[in-house]
Amino acid sequence: MLDKIFMTATEISPKLKRWLWRRWYQYLAGYRAEFWLFMNYGYAPLDDSSPMLELAEEEEQDRFCIQLYNHVAGRVDLKDVKVLEVGSGRGGGSSFIKRYLAPKTMTGVDFSSKAVDFSNRIHDVEGLTFQQGDAEKLQFDDNSFDAIVNVESSHCYGSVPRFLAQVQRILRPGGHFLFADFRPSEQIDELTSQLQESGLSILEEENISPNVVRALELDSERKRELVKLNFGRVLSKSMQQCVGVKGSTIHQNFDTGVFIYKRFLLQKPTDGTESDDTQSESQPASGAANN
Repeated sequence: MLDKIFMTATEISPKLKRWLWRRWYQYLAGYRAEFWLFMNYGYAPLDDSSPMLELAEEEEQDRFCIQLYNHVAGRVDLKDVKVLEVGSGRGGGSSFIKRYLAPKTMTGVDFSSKAVDFSNRIHDVEGLTFQQGDAEKLQFDDNSFDAIVNVESSHCYGSVPRFLAQVQRILRPGGHFLFADFRPSEQIDELTSQLQESGLSILEEENISPNVVRALELDSERKRELVKLNFGRVLSKSMQQCVGVKGSTIHQNFDTGVFIYKRFLLQKPTDGTESDDTQSESQPASGAANN
């Protein structure tokens, strides 16, 4: 169902696209299952010799989803700075960033009041707060944050350029935009152009589709069992599609290149001018955290 919603939404008006996604995510956000803290497809290194991210034992079940956040948000040092996540969902990503990457403050914003209520109730972490908000009309002052994180959320928006204008406005000069999301392959060039025209400089660009596919495959059986135990017979098939178990349309679309998943690191210029300089794909920016 999720793949059909997405493919349909890309061909309709921005307002209807936004309405469809918001209805779907508001529906999912209503589930009170406290184990379900992440809604992304995950990330797995392709090389088995890569160092493993050290996690608390109780967080191992969410390893692949956490690794996506670590790969995206860990590209720069966030220690003791002000960070905003737009599209914080059920709060797991913002909680991970606050506890493991140690920003001074971490704010999560999501359009779903149910997701915000859930996140504030479940994630009791000093310096971490969640509030309701619209990605295209963010209610923050200019130059408010040192870094903005946006993971697997922008495909829901009616206007990505309006969202990027908000990011450019509230990000301080020299601040970083840590971004990852997927699109149908024919829309990747449009997404890249939107980022290039945002007033932010692209420092890194990386196709992580193979890493997402590997994460989906490695996490498939766990997700299949969780769906079976928690969503019942009626919703089970749709939810297996939603979470991308192996063999689902979502999994196949990433595996065959119908969908492309990309990660970007961008920076707001300090002098008010844009830069045409782009680092080679997946090359770490100066000061990036080791992952």
